[in-house]
Amino acid sequence: MKKSIYLFIILVGWSSAKTYAQAKTEQDYILVDARVRVYHKDGTRTYKEYQPFKTQTLELLPNFNKEKSLSKLSKYGGLMADKTKFATGFFHVKKIDGRWWGIDPLGYKYFNISLNSINTGKSKGSKVAFKEKFGNKENWIHQTVEMLQNHGFNCAGSWSDVEAIIEANKTLEKPLAYTVNWNFMSSYGRKRGGTHQQAGHTGYPKDAIFVFDPEFKTFCDEHAKQLLKYKDDPNLFGHFSDNEMPFKQKALDNYLKLPKNEHGYKAAIDWLKENGITKAEITDTHRDLFMAYVGDTYFSIVSKAIKKYDPNHMYIGARFYSEEKNHAAFMKAAGKHLDIISNNYYNHWTPDKTDLVNWTKWSGRPFIITEYYVKGEDSGMGNTSGAGWIVRTQKDRGLFYQNYNLALLASKNCVGWHYFKYQDNDPTAKGVDPSNIDANKGIVTSDYKPWTAMLEKMKALNNRVYDLINYFDHHEN
Repeated sequence: MKKSIYLFIILVGWSSAKTYAQAKTEQDYILVDARVRVYHKDGTRTYKEYQPFKTQTLELLPNFNKEKSLSKLSKYGGLMADKTKFATGFFHVKKIDGRWWGIDPLGYKYFNISLNSINTGKSKGSKVAFKEKFGNKENWIHQTVEMLQNHGFNCAGSWSDVEAIIEANKTLEKPLAYTVNWNFMSSYGRKRGGTHQQAGHTGYPKDAIFVFDPEFKTFCDEHAKQLLKYKDDPNLFGHFSDNEMPFKQKALDNYLKLPKNEHGYKAAIDWLKENGITKAEITDTHRDLFMAYVGDTYFSIVSKAIKKYDPNHMYIGARFYSEEKNHAAFMKAAGKHLDIISNNYYNHWTPDKTDLVNWTKWSGRPFIITEYYVKGEDSGMGNTSGAGWIVRTQKDRGLFYQNYNLALLASKNCVGWHYFKYQDNDPTAKGVDPSNIDANKGIVTSDYKPWTAMLEKMKALNNRVYDLINYFDHHEN
């Protein structure tokens, strides 16, 4: 019995190709067919044919008590059986007995379970469906919050209708926590000029953000004054500063490709001189150090502005999406300024255990996964846009959700996840981000019909999160 538990917990963090290769029996997992996204050198993207992936589910978790949880939750979703002495009136994080925890405003241990983009559709068809189903924004947000909380969600992730949530929270017995993304760099870039739209995020010249512009620091201080409106709200979980910026190992090379009158070019030249390095002597070690220097400069400026105007709430990062999170020097630099590391984490059927260890080992901070999703073929949608996996059915989407998040719960460094997203893309919508054109990403359709089979699996896991943490913490790992 112990051997089976031991094998599961060790294996749950491995990449999909090896995750359950040594499972004791096939009863420890099921096989779910999925199509993997392929990224080609010419910039095009395609999908492989279906292949089976070994998938752990709540029902198959060895020796886990399948009975309904009796855990009582605080109004914020914290575990009332575990009140700490760390109440501050606001959300924060704390490492307790070897595990990182969120702490809710009342002082209860808390795990953040969020959904991104909780807002209304903008297409003509979606607006018609909205009017027929809800009538007005007030009815929509109250019914939506009720549905989310019934399915175990306790927070709204990036790009949600924050003002509607704040208004609803005034009358709700159980408020919905929320996050805000302030887009410091991308907002500065739009004002300065030179940015462009890429799939899912803002693009910058030569992938070199404008962090060395003297005006950026002044801009951040002015931009952060908007936070004053939220600084006393206990329902705010934390602030994101940007989304998916190009923190690249080749940043040094990129800045050196800028025009010589650019502040970024001058900063790179000055850095080389200060470190006694010529262009011909640049190594990957130097690239790692400069990458960390870019990150340290950005996060020091932005965190100072955020904490100046809102000292009460957490700075929860800039939603890393690429190679940056796999570089120790960069993560150490980020960890100096962040309360939580936020990572968008795709291309893993099961989160890699080594990644989940390294992010916190290097940064000294806990992490949240702030974007991931899977698309269902039975939705009838094209599913060509976006980065997520494709599976055959909505039930399979729910099984992916369970498998992925069980690995996060087994990690003692994870304090939450943000699934992408509330509503499916609408192919008829105009002027949308090219990564959000025709994909079954939501828990509801573009006309607000819930994907019930998926939601049932999400609810089953979400409502047992604290039981599962206790399970993993009291079995061999």
